[in-house]
Amino acid sequence: MTSTGPVPETSTAPARTPGAPARDAGTVVVVGIGAAGWAGLADPSRAELRAAEVVLGSARQLAMLPDDVPGERIGWPTPLLRALPDLLAAHRERRVCVLASGDPMFHGIGATLARVLGADRLRVLPHPSSVSLAAARLGWPLAQVDVLSLVTAPLAELRPLLHDGRRILVLSAGADTPARVAGLLSECGFPDSRVTVLSQLDGPAESVVTARAGHWPEQPVDPLNVVAVECAGGPAPAIVPGLRDDRYDNDGQLTKREVRAVALSALGPRPGELLWDVGAGAGSIAIEWMRSHRSCRAIAVESEPDRAARITANAARLGVPALRVVPGRAPDALAGLPTPAAVFVGGGLTRDGVLDTCLDALPAGGRLVATAVTVESEAVLAAAYARLGGDLTRIAVHRASPVGTFTGWRAMMPVTLWSVVKP
Repeated sequence: MTSTGPVPETSTAPARTPGAPARDAGTVVVVGIGAAGWAGLADPSRAELRAAEVVLGSARQLAMLPDDVPGERIGWPTPLLRALPDLLAAHRERRVCVLASGDPMFHGIGATLARVLGADRLRVLPHPSSVSLAAARLGWPLAQVDVLSLVTAPLAELRPLLHDGRRILVLSAGADTPARVAGLLSECGFPDSRVTVLSQLDGPAESVVTARAGHWPEQPVDPLNVVAVECAGGPAPAIVPGLRDDRYDNDGQLTKREVRAVALSALGPRPGELLWDVGAGAGSIAIEWMRSHRSCRAIAVESEPDRAARITANAARLGVPALRVVPGRAPDALAGLPTPAAVFVGGGLTRDGVLDTCLDALPAGGRLVATAVTVESEAVLAAAYARLGGDLTRIAVHRASPVGTFTGWRAMMPVTLWSVVKP
């Protein structure tokens, strides 16, 4: 059949705003918006929103838009990450804008969209982040401030940041965050720290509340807040390897402080790397690996259930609650674990296949460190050294202790340490 004339188009999409910004097909524009809402947006951000056929965002953000933003408004589904790819694919042929709080690339939806879509399909129009606004109100140089988001991290990750004189900005997870932060500061020995809560930053309802952590007032706080901490006092331990042994709850299966420092030096943690701590005991190697940098990750493998539980508790108390604990006996418990950059073997050396499985799991350039205190496990390391090279070291430590009214040297069991880099 031959058409006798043009077929009229029908669409429920809003007409394109005259002078709307040009964009490539399939490009998603992310607009940062603050507590001031529409009034705080720059002209390019307003133009993109007026030209959009679909606007995605939270209910609170969507309610900030005026009526002359005609696009279809869609609230975020739950759970967001699972539904996001299908949601974006369903509107690929339409002009899509996404609303984000503040700077979309700073603990925001922008980074997630970049992973899902690719940076080439993303255009980001940022607004000042709540951290930037808080630093501006406080007069704090942002480059000298630690930042922690409790939207994506547990409160325990605040612990290793606590040092006398340090300034910390905490992105709140809700109205109860300031009280929880103040409680943790007091628990960790920092009750005199100054805590400032900045709510609804840059909006008409902006407010500021300040008090000492140990005297935090019981009063309602707006859920949209940033918590500023000025640490005062406190017994914070250093980040360098070798925390005091009494920092760990243990049943005697603990890599002692001096040996731990040497082992971690040989392991050489680098930002973002993953460690396997095999036969983890109290978890001290994995914990201090993760404390070396906030992006370092670790998996502790421990066959004894009581010790596995202690590892979890030690990790939370020392500020690295993201440590993954795998209950089970190596080498079977190692199957299916993600590839490590380094492996520490603190137990199970005499079990068939443990050392070889750990070596096989490492990529080229990966590091392995193993320690032995018995003749049998030392023989395994001596054979590995003869076969593969590396460095074989014996560590003998003597600690001062009372001898009557005097002081003498008490010897600890010598430890043999083998380290090797996989070719």
